[in-house]
Amino acid sequence: MKKAVFLFFIALAGQASSAFAASVVPDGLFDYRAVLSSDIFTKDEMELLYSSGAVTSDEIAREFLWTQLLAMPSEKRPKVGLVLSGGGARGFAHVGVLDVLRVNGFPVDMIAGTSMGAVVGSMYAAGMPIKTLWQIGNKATLDIASDDMNTFGIIRLLTTETLFSSQRMGAFLNEKIGEKNFSDLKIPFACVAMDIKTGERVVFTDGDVGLAVRASMNLPGVFKPVEYRHRYLVDGGVADNAPVDVARDMGADWVFTSLIRTNYTRTSFGSIYSYLMQALDIRGHMLVDESLKNSNFILVPQLGEVGFLDFSKATRAGQLGLEEAFRNIDAAKDSLMLFSMGPILNDYTRK
Repeated sequence: MKKAVFLFFIALAGQASSAFAASVVPDGLFDYRAVLSSDIFTKDEMELLYSSGAVTSDEIAREFLWTQLLAMPSEKRPKVGLVLSGGGARGFAHVGVLDVLRVNGFPVDMIAGTSMGAVVGSMYAAGMPIKTLWQIGNKATLDIASDDMNTFGIIRLLTTETLFSSQRMGAFLNEKIGEKNFSDLKIPFACVAMDIKTGERVVFTDGDVGLAVRASMNLPGVFKPVEYRHRYLVDGGVADNAPVDVARDMGADWVFTSLIRTNYTRTSFGSIYSYLMQALDIRGHMLVDESLKNSNFILVPQLGEVGFLDFSKATRAGQLGLEEAFRNIDAAKDSLMLFSMGPILNDYTRK
């Protein structure tokens, strides 16, 4: 088996290779060079491998361990939870993050999202191709959530204090993924809203997906609360903008969080919306830090040029999310592999 793996990678012109073993040093990092002292390959084999000039010891160990992890039956490896925070138009960065995870075969066993993270997460959980998510970003506008998002609607909001309806968001989602219940989704999914009367967090794990996601991104002060089981629900970002503990409750052993942060010093208040959105965003992030302590890996896309309501830049947000995820994907792999070392070794030794 070992010889076959070795010869296969050499035949690929040394573009990649694999070796078995990795040790953990006191600071908790992989010591990939411990592979060199193992008996996986002979000295001549290792010299031939390095003479190709295409791989390093780190790459050899990482590639092999990652391959072993992905080859494990899902019931034997740690369950991976993906948390997608809110963030308005900036939340389209999650699409780029999902794209990088997909290309690298990163396992996603469950998704928990809030606000825009719930929108993106629900569509991905329903099986929507990444290509389609990018296309939605290309066409995104502010009125995606409501028919009232126009000049007359804004005047009515300011003069009569009549809140907008967010029914269009539910209809949009049902159009894209069909009228689905949570049990119909291909990946287990949950999203978070808040009861505006009590301040309680409300977690959706069953029922109508469209209604749940609509409630999760239902901005208070802009949209009418969504009435559900005697509750009046608004955007979950106010109560739990990064629902890490929800992913844990779903059964996640290891959690990857894609977190949208805002550089408030760069915000310009061009409208009442931008003022209100920043106030809500600040409130959400004041509560999120405690939740993040329970996440194994946190990715924060750098989105300085994209504002909370800049839906015309949704695709740009996705691109920036992709770039940040690409820069950090090896670190995420290392974290998951280190966490999974016991199951990987047990699975390998049984083969």
